[in-house]
Amino acid sequence: MSGTARCDPLRFTPCKFHHAGDVARDLRSAQSSNRRRLDETTLTRQTIPIPGTTGIPAPAMSAMVEIARRVWSSAWTLLVFASLFWAGNIVIGRAVACRVPPITLAYWRWTGAVIVAIGFAWPFLKRDWPVLCRHWGILLLLSATGVASFNTMTYIGLQYTTALNALILQSATPMIILLWAFVLFGERPSLRQMLGMMLSLIGVAITVSHGSLATLAHLSVGAGDAWILIGIGIYALYPPLLRGRPVVHPLSLLVAVMGIGSLMMLPFYLWEIATGPTIRGGVASYAAMAYTAVLPSFIASLFLNRAVELIGAGRAGQSSHLIPVLGMILAVLFLGESFRLYHAVGTAAAAAGIFLASLQAGTAQQVLPHEKSARAVKYQ
Repeated sequence: MSGTARCDPLRFTPCKFHHAGDVARDLRSAQSSNRRRLDETTLTRQTIPIPGTTGIPAPAMSAMVEIARRVWSSAWTLLVFASLFWAGNIVIGRAVACRVPPITLAYWRWTGAVIVAIGFAWPFLKRDWPVLCRHWGILLLLSATGVASFNTMTYIGLQYTTALNALILQSATPMIILLWAFVLFGERPSLRQMLGMMLSLIGVAITVSHGSLATLAHLSVGAGDAWILIGIGIYALYPPLLRGRPVVHPLSLLVAVMGIGSLMMLPFYLWEIATGPTIRGGVASYAAMAYTAVLPSFIASLFLNRAVELIGAGRAGQSSHLIPVLGMILAVLFLGESFRLYHAVGTAAAAAGIFLASLQAGTAQQVLPHEKSARAVKYQ
């Protein structure tokens, strides 16, 4: 062909064909234009226009981009923020206990999370939809254990117990997971893991009894602690069940599990509305609900996925120890809760148990990134 095509890629206008001589002139014109743009760079270096704004100074924008790049490349920075968001969820749940009904909070948390995540997950969800439909049974189990039951029971428990208690009780979750893995699949824990399990359970017992042997002797456990313990026991089924998950994109699995869990809670949410409880507290209560839907439900999952990519699932999983520590600081600062001796002893026992179990090198089962993304609901 003696001519060549020239079209406007931005306006998508039909292509027109011109003689090759026009192309040479176009090239010379482009080179001249490039030189002019280079000369003009010194004039525009101070301000880089941002669509929809009046412009941000170039040094400030460069600094923001650099900070974002460093954060996204730092696994432990991402894990600290994710742990902070999950710990904040418990503190928020306690703070709005008298203002937002627990099932309402759980329902809108996951419904809101689906609304936030669906735009990111949609291309993968469309592709993976047939696979997800074929595995509807395991998705129902994952949604019931990891989303609907656990979080609803946690918020109910926070109506009656402190955030400090809830955080310490949840710190023993890894040990209960080991127990379910043995019951369901015959995975025998090592001696170190069994000793760790005992230490963690001792920590839980100290916490729920407030350090009182008399309370333990009479098996007296507060209603709030009981709700949270039952929720943890149900949730602990979730990670072992993940071995039957469909092989799909992490976001597809996450949105599917959250969406089904939200639908499971819908009848209970409607029942709660019918019985009378309503949202009180105005803007602050709705802001708290928005927090639970965005930060601990979706953003923390993204951060955890990225951290797993950078340092692996095993090392990233160790960040779970940060959650009770950060949560206790938040509860003392923002809720005015008192940190007592039995909290310290219970935390130390649970942490020692988890540490002892994690010393068994080389035997931990490999966890895939999308498995960790689904596990993100564990601390919420």
